[in-house]
Amino acid sequence: MTPVSRRGLLTAGVGGLLLAGCDRVTSAPSLQRFIGHGQDLSFHAQRLLLAGQPLAREFKPADISPVFKPNGTVRPMTAAYQAIQADNFAAWRLMVDGLVTAPMSFSLAELKAMPSRTQITRHDCVEGWSAIGGWTGVPLAAVLGKVGLKPDARFIVFHCADDLAHSGDDSGLYYESIDLFDAFHPQTILAYAMNGAPLPVAHGAPLRLRVERQLGYKQAKYVVRIEAVDRLDGIMGGKGGFWEDRGYEWYAGI
Repeated sequence: MTPVSRRGLLTAGVGGLLLAGCDRVTSAPSLQRFIGHGQDLSFHAQRLLLAGQPLAREFKPADISPVFKPNGTVRPMTAAYQAIQADNFAAWRLMVDGLVTAPMSFSLAELKAMPSRTQITRHDCVEGWSAIGGWTGVPLAAVLGKVGLKPDARFIVFHCADDLAHSGDDSGLYYESIDLFDAFHPQTILAYAMNGAPLPVAHGAPLRLRVERQLGYKQAKYVVRIEAVDRLDGIMGGKGGFWEDRGYEWYAGI
């Protein structure tokens, strides 16, 4: 059986709801309904279509950029984050819950003990700059395999310790989301190391998302919780991410 891509689905008109790897979100009502409601595609259908998804280009160690500018926040100023940073993240834990069969939390040491992946990829920022970096972390698929997704899970949401809006409460916390195509992609990892060293605070320590086929604002930093959900419209501003709630596109494929 030939693997079916998102682009193939759009071309064939199957549901008209999946976004192609290099296509931007358009104003087409069917695509907007997919982003706004997300429940139109079943978990089982997504899993069947995962095979054969293309990889982002990977580079050699010699290609790593000498300067990799951090995007967004360089150090969260919340009391909770500063407390765990002062303890070198020893007390930090990643909560994974939502539409899962066995909610769990993981320490940084537990994540590092799981099978890891190292990849050298290019980070493309929506502001127009790019840099190549090496990332090591645990594949998101392995973490999701530990907790088990329920059949009605459609999206994976990443909640962060970064109050980017300087709101002083949870209303300004950074968050992002991806669908199951990207969640189970082999290059989608929860990175705890950069260029062979522990992940710097400016780049999201202790844990950040790397979803290599999308633009930089999708690479959520300072991740503290992962939530499986069936729809996005009930979370924060309802568009699937901090910048999406402010007008950015939900699918930022490159």
